[in-house]
Order: sequence, then C-alpha cells, then structure tokens
Amino acid sequence: MAVPKKSLGEAYKDALLSLADSRPDLFVLDADLGFFREESEFGCRYPDRYLNIGAAEQNLVLTAAGMSIAGLCVYASACSSFLAGRAYEQIRSAVALPGLPVHLAGSHAGVTVGEDGATYQMLEDIALMRALHNMTILVPSDYTSAYALFRRVANMKGPSYTRLARQEQPSIYGPEDMDFRIGGGRILREGNQITICACGIMVGEALKAAEVLDQQDIGAEVIDCYCLRPFPVRLVSSSLQRTGCCVTAEEHFLPGGLFELVAGLAAREYPVPVQPVGVKIGFGQSGSAEDLKEYYGLTADQIVSAAVLAWTMRRR
Repeated sequence: MAVPKKSLGEAYKDALLSLADSRPDLFVLDADLGFFREESEFGCRYPDRYLNIGAAEQNLVLTAAGMSIAGLCVYASACSSFLAGRAYEQIRSAVALPGLPVHLAGSHAGVTVGEDGATYQMLEDIALMRALHNMTILVPSDYTSAYALFRRVANMKGPSYTRLARQEQPSIYGPEDMDFRIGGGRILREGNQITICACGIMVGEALKAAEVLDQQDIGAEVIDCYCLRPFPVRLVSSSLQRTGCCVTAEEHFLPGGLFELVAGLAAREYPVPVQPVGVKIGFGQSGSAEDLKEYYGLTADQIVSAAVLAWTMRRR
C-alpha cells in the first residue's frame, strides 16, 4: 500500500491554526509565500493577526522582530533562499543578537524545488543558521513532525528556524505521534552495525536504504536528526559507539550541515568513519525534483553505497 504524502506547508498552517485560539498573542507574517492569504482559513478567522509583507524578506524579519519586542509570539514564513539569504543580516542583527522569540519558517529548501532553478534551491541555509549561536534549527521529515515542532517552538524564549521541503513527503510518523522535543532525535530503526543519521526528506530514503542493507546482513540504525541545534549529542554518540561507523544523509551542502555536525561529534567523542550523502559541490540547477535527487545522489541507493564503504572501515 502506498504511503500517504502530505505537505509540510500544510503542517505549518494547521499547527498555527491549532494554537491561535489559546494564544491570542500569536501573529503570522508572510512574504507572499502563499502559506496564508487573507482569504485563507487563518486570514478569515484571524484577520487582525495575519500580515502579508509581500516579497520583502528583510522587512518581514524586521517587522517580526519589532512585534516580538512588544511581547507577541511571531511566526514568519518565506522561501528559504530569500529568508536565510537575502535577510541574513536582519536575522543576525535584529533577531539572533537580542535573542528574540521569532520563529522563522524557510520553505522551498533544497534541490527538490525543481524547475525553479539554482536561485531558489537553497542549499546553505543550515550552515548560515548554525553560525548564529542561539538559533534553534529544526528539519522535520514529514507532516506530523513539522506540525508537532511548530507547536513546540511557540513556548521557546529564543529564535528558531525550521526548514521545509516544497514537495509533499511520505508519512514517517503516525498522527498520534507528537513526542518531538527541542534538542531531540528519534531512532526509527534499531541496528548494531552502522548508524544512518538523516534529516528532512532524506529520512525516508534512509529507511529504504536500511531495508536493502538488512538484505546484505548489515543492520542499520536509522536516526531522524530533526533538531540540528541543539543537537541530540548523547543519542547519536551512543549509536556511534554501538555500531562503529556512520552515514549522514541531507539535502544540503556538506559544509555546515548534518555531516559536519556528526563528523565533529565523532572526532570529539568516539572517532569512527563517517561517510556523507549530500550535495558536495556547486549550486543547484533546473530540472524535476526526482531527476535532481538522482543527479545529486540524494537517494537510498547512494546511502547504501556510502554505508557499505563506511562498514568496510568500521571500528570494531
């Protein structure tokens, strides 16, 4: 039976609608992204708590910061390439520096934006946000995890950045599974011969890869690293000590992303071989999402190949 797919953007909308009645201080800002419109359910129910800034991401961030200073709980959404890229200075100076609880949703990240091409295919947003020491960074893999995490950040005292894929994603979690926490990760499959750390759209690919590896008598432990800051250090470190080798899988440049986090952790605490699956060089390009995933090696097959290589170098 086919696994149902749902949009992470829908999770964002649904999470904020579920919070709005109990949080009269919650306001939603949008940079003409389309998650919300005046005629949408949120805009109709809460017309005084929604503002479309237009295609002006720098203004979006500064407006959100000002509203946050006034004591409001502010969510702000835009395409990740323009939110993390064009408005980086405003995020740094007006949000991260004072540590304001502004919750940023960067959508349309990675090469799976597809035909929109390289300018929209943001592959360095995690690296940029990791440079801001007090920025919580979340990369949900499906509707349920995105919904739960957007609800969770409402009570945070500092800023957050949540990375969203454009495509609908297969369900990894059931609708009743809401146990997601800031600083957490989730072991989706246990194994004792290799650790696969994945985030975002690559979690589903990691689970497919684990099935193939099982047929080769390589037991893979799959961890959904949905929180990249604070990172689930103990969870990942314990897994590395059990398995002795690791693969990371991410729809992001290798510099500044999940690979560097895990490789750095391994170097500090328990040195093991870590093989990366991600976008190694260059920017994106126009093409269908599936063709681009294949071109850049963001597939279960590539994870399997990396896992076999890591396993041959395994610390025993």
